[in-house]
Amino acid sequence: MISKAKKQEIMKEYARFEGDTGSPEVQVAVLTYNINTLTEHMKVHKHDFHSQRGLMQMVGHRRNLLAYLKSKDLNRYKELITRLGIRK
Repeated sequence: MISKAKKQEIMKEYARFEGDTGSPEVQVAVLTYNINTLTEHMKVHKHDFHSQRGLMQMVGHRRNLLAYLKSKDLNRYKELITRLGIRK
């Protein structure tokens, strides 16, 4: 799981304004960090199906947040996926 300090660091980097914790950009950035961490775990523990299910839920949640952001503001969406490096 993500440490409180790391989460605060990510929030500060992707926040749109001071104290922003709920914008889609922040939520996607935190989910991306968790997904990357859990992906590394899954490479070692291939039969950890409970973690695999959690990973799939996080990926789905991130996909929904990105779809929302894309429908609301395409420029913010493009900037975010470029910064995170999650699309090609």
